[in-house]
Amino acid sequence: MRLLDILRAAVLVCLPPLVACSGGGFATHSGLSSDNFISVTDGKPTGLYVLRNSAGVEVCITNYGARIVSILTPDRDGRLADIVCGFEYVRDYRVIRQNFGALVGRYIGRIQGASFEIDGRRYELPAAGNGHCTHGGYPGFADRVWDVESCDGRSVSMRYLSVDGENGFPGNLDVKVTYSLGEDNGLEILYQAETDRATVLNLSNHSFFNLSGDLSSAVLGHQLRVASDSIAEYDSRKCVTGRFLPVEGTPFDFAEFHAIGERIEADDSQIAAGNGYDHTWQLNHPDGEMFEAAFVVEPASGRTMSIVTDQPGVHIYTANGLNGQIAGKGGILYPRRNSVCFETMHFADSPNKPQFPSTLLRPGEKFCSRTVFRFGTDAAL
Repeated sequence: MRLLDILRAAVLVCLPPLVACSGGGFATHSGLSSDNFISVTDGKPTGLYVLRNSAGVEVCITNYGARIVSILTPDRDGRLADIVCGFEYVRDYRVIRQNFGALVGRYIGRIQGASFEIDGRRYELPAAGNGHCTHGGYPGFADRVWDVESCDGRSVSMRYLSVDGENGFPGNLDVKVTYSLGEDNGLEILYQAETDRATVLNLSNHSFFNLSGDLSSAVLGHQLRVASDSIAEYDSRKCVTGRFLPVEGTPFDFAEFHAIGERIEADDSQIAAGNGYDHTWQLNHPDGEMFEAAFVVEPASGRTMSIVTDQPGVHIYTANGLNGQIAGKGGILYPRRNSVCFETMHFADSPNKPQFPSTLLRPGEKFCSRTVFRFGTDAAL
């Protein structure tokens, strides 16, 4: 038996009436070949899993990093286009250090000084060049092969066991993520986790969106509304201070619709610290309730996206670090600010900032969080 056939057999295959949800041997509507995602990484098989609904929305996910690879949605005239950055080959995700579509953890954002304390015991984490632990250190959840537990064409569930001491974090952490696509064009991400030792946890998806469907273009014309009165303040080194700044009258005020690019180059200390938008907005709702955090519209295509979450914050990043050097799907070179991320999450450095909502998870507790990205067309501004 050829190696490709062995790998195909190792990955879950299921064929419900509307859609294939499979590890290999098919092409997606977005143009991806599932064979390009078949590999063995760290001794575990990877594959591509496809969700579709009757409206033609298609979501492709790989279990390498539990990543969203593509999202195909219609514009106001029914034309379908892929609206997220990513790669055509699973190997590129391993070689090119970008979080395109990834589930980031154990802790998305910075933990300052690469350490924190629980119950009087200090835990040391891997530090990046800035002296802080970013996105849980490397390799993080985005760099792991997740075990696919189920897939039925409308949802796929994946699990990863992060062992005690991985990247310095305490506790054997059992994490499960389920991606579900509804007939209302909502893509729900359900996060669940349990631990056998007290630990900290901050999970999010890191998809890069461009609702125009042209990933070579900037998102500066996208119209954005955010349900927030404040952002987590940065110092000049882009470290959170533990304070919140009111957004009223600043470039961060999106209580009403504004183009993303309207004030992104403003003379503002917070804009300077983030080199654009790369900040966490504190949402105007009680923690734990589902709430529309943000709404974005691309005027030319008419595509819209609503971001609904139970998390206390949404981190909005306008791809300020891309520079046209990374070739994505279709060979497109991704330029600066070609996309925008909406990372629903807790705040950076919460383990060292007791004034922030807690990210502590103890044995016997069950972590559960939901975020929904709902796609549509032609919202009234």
